[in-house]
Amino acid sequence: MNESTSRPLRPSRLCVEPVSSRAEGSADVAVIGGGPAGLMAAEVLSAAGVGVEVCDAMPSVGRKFLLAGKGGMNITHGEAFERFLERYGARSAQLAPHLRAFDPAALRAWVHGLGIGTFVGSSGRVFPTDMKSAPLLRAWLHRLRERGVRFHVRHRWQGWDNDDLVFATPAGARRVRAGAVVLALGGASWPQLGSDGAWVATLAASDVDIAPLRPANCGFDVGWSEGFAARFAGEPVKSVVARVLTTDGATLQRQGEFTITASGIEGGLIYALSAPLRDAIERKGHSELVLDLAPGRTEQQLAAALARPRGRDSMANHLRKRTGITGVKVGLLRELLPAEVFTAPLRLATSIKALPLHLIAPRPIAEAISTAGGVRFEALDEYLMLRARPGVFCAGEMLDWEAPTGGYLLTACLATGRAAAFGALAWLGRG
Repeated sequence: MNESTSRPLRPSRLCVEPVSSRAEGSADVAVIGGGPAGLMAAEVLSAAGVGVEVCDAMPSVGRKFLLAGKGGMNITHGEAFERFLERYGARSAQLAPHLRAFDPAALRAWVHGLGIGTFVGSSGRVFPTDMKSAPLLRAWLHRLRERGVRFHVRHRWQGWDNDDLVFATPAGARRVRAGAVVLALGGASWPQLGSDGAWVATLAASDVDIAPLRPANCGFDVGWSEGFAARFAGEPVKSVVARVLTTDGATLQRQGEFTITASGIEGGLIYALSAPLRDAIERKGHSELVLDLAPGRTEQQLAAALARPRGRDSMANHLRKRTGITGVKVGLLRELLPAEVFTAPLRLATSIKALPLHLIAPRPIAEAISTAGGVRFEALDEYLMLRARPGVFCAGEMLDWEAPTGGYLLTACLATGRAAAFGALAWLGRG
């Protein structure tokens, strides 16, 4: 987007008041949602000298951001930008201008400006030096407050009454009148942290085109036998290659590890392949993940090793000695293959290299790391403004895009929050 392009000036007064009384105080823009996209919108707006009120339904802002950083705060990715852009799949073209304007290098520079160092890990992922999200959020909120950004927590957005925004608060209903609004309400994953997707019905009532919300970066149900689930739930399956067919017939392949759950599978390797797996289930009622349990060996090598006499060894010991396959991997073979395969070395070798795992359903969206679907880009102009609601801009995970974990989610949330803020500035004639 052209950040210098301006739009017609609109009334720039924002008032927060009880529904039954007259307004007091004013500002320019209401930002609804205190996650990364909303906070980045407040960052850009306040830097331009615009009065900003951030309203969030939860008792504090940035709750999902904090939880996501507990295991190591992954802020972006250091791979080449064109490859980075490909991670956004079908919506990469729509996100491209916003990601180019705030690319991973710019994001790292912004983090450094908050006094937080970063480094690139061996996987290419970028982390804060101390691997934590809390120091980054504290520094960020301190700067926003110093710029005059005002935060209103426990303010749950209820929609519009004519042109007024209406919130439910502990003190009762409150109205907000704003010159511009940035909606950064998240998707529907982790609703206990505030993103519950309740905004979908509100925007749909305003004729906003919304793609159905679906789980992304999610686990899947398999339907294990009771014995397998009881023995292996919680066990990691390490050093495997997984393959899945995409809708266009291409093979998507990743190497890594995943975890057995009581009902199925989850973990980084599964999240990376979750979009085509979910899409196949929606089309056919099931999907197939093909596992290579021995990536370092060929089928021929495995067949030759398995053909050697077993003697008094159990099949588990034979597999361990001849192929290095133990534990949960043996359990998977036992769970998924008929007994006669274990007496045929070539068939067993083929299965070890291409073990079909049938998935029957994605886990519920509330358990997913992120959400697919949301406000379609076709419902927005180039400034991320709703065509059906002039002066209202959308950002972050509530937009119709998805990406794998690895820093891609946070980068796009920040980039679209920034873009929506520049759109609001243009709308107010301040761009």
